[in-house]
Amino acid sequence: MTVSDLGRLRFAYSPLAEVSESLYMLASGRVPDIHLSWYAAVRDSLREFDLELLLAAVPHRGYMADFLFVGATGPQTTIEQQLQLVAEVSGAHLAREFAAVWRGEDIPPVVQQVIAEGEGGARLLADELWKYWTVAIKPHWSAMRAVFDDDVAFRATELTKGGVTAMLADLHPEVSIHGEMLRIDKRAEIDGDLTSDGVLLIPSVFSWPYVAVATGAGGPVCLTYPARGIGNLWSSAEPPAHDETLSALLGRSRAAVLSVLALPRSTTEIALQLGQTPPAVSQHLAVLRRSGLVFSWRSGRSVLYRRTDLGDSIVAADTWPLDTTQARPDWLS
Repeated sequence: MTVSDLGRLRFAYSPLAEVSESLYMLASGRVPDIHLSWYAAVRDSLREFDLELLLAAVPHRGYMADFLFVGATGPQTTIEQQLQLVAEVSGAHLAREFAAVWRGEDIPPVVQQVIAEGEGGARLLADELWKYWTVAIKPHWSAMRAVFDDDVAFRATELTKGGVTAMLADLHPEVSIHGEMLRIDKRAEIDGDLTSDGVLLIPSVFSWPYVAVATGAGGPVCLTYPARGIGNLWSSAEPPAHDETLSALLGRSRAAVLSVLALPRSTTEIALQLGQTPPAVSQHLAVLRRSGLVFSWRSGRSVLYRRTDLGDSIVAADTWPLDTTQARPDWLS
């Protein structure tokens, strides 16, 4: 896969990859320190679905089923779109993938039961993945997207300054460029020509500290890598507490806006999370921007704001709980 093929390089976000990678981590029996706050928040909810099945379907082994990385096309990819593709996986393909996952060992009975369902097995698995998503990932997805937005904005800047080589320089220790060869130091069995569809870069929270490579029929190579700034994500589960000195300096509402911008947010997101009106938030952001405390850029239809280095130097980052309610899609009923 030569660097010339990276002319078709693009970024995408994958809710399903976060579901799969977090299950892979749980199956290892060890939650890294960086994710302990997330685990503490979701631990009591893990009994609400068939965790035994999910950990057997995504065990901590050398291979993960390829259908767990399908459907990512851009930053707006939804879990519903991806799980629809999972639900449509044929029984034969499901059996082949689980045979590859458990190669060298007996397939667990709970997975054998799914395989025995034939065409309905994939739908059953998609249903359990949806339940897991709603309690373990969905409540944090907005904050996770902010980490991805920040990562992509950084890499876009590096691309304009030094080209593809600069952009990929610190993507991951296992990813490097040698001459005109993009090298990914992973042991993988991949069939087919990898130079015809470009590369899809997928920033991830739960892949840390690993990088994953996946290919799909008629699609690009998907490279899932740990996003920058994961350490800011789980810093706190409480609403931001505003220092009285900062509030006295900026005003309590403006201090609150600045406090939540350790990661990129839109005006609407800030307003919803702080209980302020969008026009008021917009006015605060304008003042903070003129003061050199925040900067902004356009991402799709939204304008995102983030603290500058000066802003970071005078306020600590914080996070808050998000709405966990979401209707169950019809295709999983």
